[in-house]
Amino acid sequence: MNNKQVLEALKSIKLVLSDLDGCLTDGGMYYNNEGQAFKKFNVKDGMGNRLLKEAGLRTGIITTDASDIVKARGEKLKIDFIANDIWDKQETAMAICEELKITMNEVAYLGDDVNDMKIMKNVGFSAAPADAVDQIKEIADLVLTRNGGDGAFRELADLILKAQGKG
Repeated sequence: MNNKQVLEALKSIKLVLSDLDGCLTDGGMYYNNEGQAFKKFNVKDGMGNRLLKEAGLRTGIITTDASDIVKARGEKLKIDFIANDIWDKQETAMAICEELKITMNEVAYLGDDVNDMKIMKNVGFSAAPADAVDQIKEIADLVLTRNGGDGAFRELADLILKAQGKG
């Protein structure tokens, strides 16, 4: 898609969903000596979430990760939908759409690996961080310039806001 086509496709987006690891984080797994896991998030992505919400859009995380870190980050950012330990992301997204009374065509999804492929093929707009796996970059409507955990979500948020005349 060229820039004009991207902006046109983003005009109708009402819900922005994202994977966690590799999209909202850098995909690294950090552990301390006690085996406790840590994840690094980018505050710019958090601000992107806030700006989307202030503009009237809804946001969500759908991830295969089962850790409490997902819930903690989601609650801190006041993300509308937090679904962790989910392998069928498509089914979860459809349930969210049903709850919001919107269609999958009104959903943007940010994904980075093969477990995001099904949902990315069925939303109105799909994006991938610059460091996503090749199979995902090949099917994404847009490959972002930023890596996962390094402002990729914010880049997508800014494009949506620009397309909708809200940013």
